[in-house]
Amino acid sequence: MRMTEQERSEARTPTEIDRIAEESLEAETALSPELRVYLGIDGDKSEYTDYSPAGVEPRKAMLAKSIAALEAEEPLDDIDWVTKTDLLRELRLQQEIVDSNWHQRELNNLESPAQSTREIFDLMPNETEDDWAAIAARLANLPAALAGWQETLAEGIAASNTPARRQVEIVLEQLQQFEGGKGRFHELVADASAPESLAADLRAGAEAATEAQLALSRFLQSELLPAAREEDAVGRDLYSMFSRQFLGAAVDLDETYEWGIEELERMKTEQERIAGEILPGASVQEAIAHLDKDESRKLHGTDALREWMQSTSDQAIEELGKTHFDIAAPIRDLECMIAPSQTGAIYYTPPTDDFSRAGRMWWSVPEGITEFDTWRELTTVYHEGVPGHHLQLAQAVYNKDQLNAWRRIAGTSGHAEGWALYAERLMESLGYLDDPADRLGMLDGQRMRAARVVLDIGVHLGKKRLDGTGKWDFDYAFDFMKQNVNMNEPFVRFETNRYFGWPGQAPSYKIGQRIFEQIRDDAAKQEGEAFSLKDFHMRVLNIGGVGLDTLREAVLRS
Repeated sequence: MRMTEQERSEARTPTEIDRIAEESLEAETALSPELRVYLGIDGDKSEYTDYSPAGVEPRKAMLAKSIAALEAEEPLDDIDWVTKTDLLRELRLQQEIVDSNWHQRELNNLESPAQSTREIFDLMPNETEDDWAAIAARLANLPAALAGWQETLAEGIAASNTPARRQVEIVLEQLQQFEGGKGRFHELVADASAPESLAADLRAGAEAATEAQLALSRFLQSELLPAAREEDAVGRDLYSMFSRQFLGAAVDLDETYEWGIEELERMKTEQERIAGEILPGASVQEAIAHLDKDESRKLHGTDALREWMQSTSDQAIEELGKTHFDIAAPIRDLECMIAPSQTGAIYYTPPTDDFSRAGRMWWSVPEGITEFDTWRELTTVYHEGVPGHHLQLAQAVYNKDQLNAWRRIAGTSGHAEGWALYAERLMESLGYLDDPADRLGMLDGQRMRAARVVLDIGVHLGKKRLDGTGKWDFDYAFDFMKQNVNMNEPFVRFETNRYFGWPGQAPSYKIGQRIFEQIRDDAAKQEGEAFSLKDFHMRVLNIGGVGLDTLREAVLRS
């Protein structure tokens, strides 16, 4: 799986397996056209996924067709082998998810059609008349998309396959922003720099989209909420399926739960030691309080935050590109942005295939938040930028002459987020977190990710509480998180609700990091004195986005 500069510069002749993978991606964007916006590829940018019950059969047919085509082909080289192995894994798992009828109950506080149908507007270009025409058309198409989703939720009600009451109540709270004709869509239109010829269409679209949100709210209140399940846990079978989806790997969930408990204790012990370095004799909380008063570590306002993110990122790219990674010129452009939404999320979006839109690190700052602590967030810049998500995902785009389009955008949460957490620890080992305060900030995030492994598996598999009494419930989980993260209570509540409603996703970060470290250690053992950490990292990055089981086998068989 090693790729030389010469090999990377020579366009690979596409194979039949490449063709099938490309067709699979095209079929996916046809069924989920929002992907065109996210990926920045050509095609209609006003359409929505068919969330209605009628949308299931075309997806089943697409999956079956792609699987049959792949099974009939033999790989011609290592790149083919990775594509076939991982795409088959993904397609078969998608079949399993569809067959589980999860779509009938897919509703939560963060990642469901309730949010994705709105948040897609944050990524839509808005510079030209065509851009604004697409926005107007998407606004007009939103009511039909949500109506179709309501049909699917109603089908779930009839089948007694409904989301948890907790998640329905949260989404109802989120929809309150649209009451009184207010909310995201009217704000979008009010801020529009669109031609006057589109103003009427934009206003009408905003009205229709807002009314669609209110109609959804009425449906959730009157029909779904009374039928919602009281039980939050999804159980072992569904949880195992989602764990495999988010990791691209099958892990022993019971062993992983025990490892998570041990890892959490290691994080706590390490934090306590560093707290003493910051302020002799101090507890972790006392050290944090001391740092929070340090004006030299504060940023005031989102402009200062963006400028600090950008300069920190630029420095990391410049220095790491000389020593520890091969960073090509197009990848050295990373834009740090303040997102127009105000959710509190920090995320990354990859560059377009031609790098005409650079990779972007986004910070969605909640309303009223004006101060930021650099000691908390330095590791976040490395996580989202270089050597984290940006290096990982932009490198796959850069390798487009070697990797088919599916390989450049595929992968799992465990692969992407596991690498980003691995990158944080790597930066510590390279001396970028030598300041004890910055290390404490990194460990704060690592401790949270370890706590999520324990909580998520504990809740959904019905594990006993850590004190041995009863099973995990929300109050216990909420208190557990408050003890293990240094965030305000609303954030902790939001996060705990997220884990209850999106099973298997949050633990994939820390479990993914563990798997990356295992693969590195296995490769070092296999290669002995010939092992090079830089070569290992570039080998991993050049494979592109794949499930972690596929990654492990690909790295160790090379």
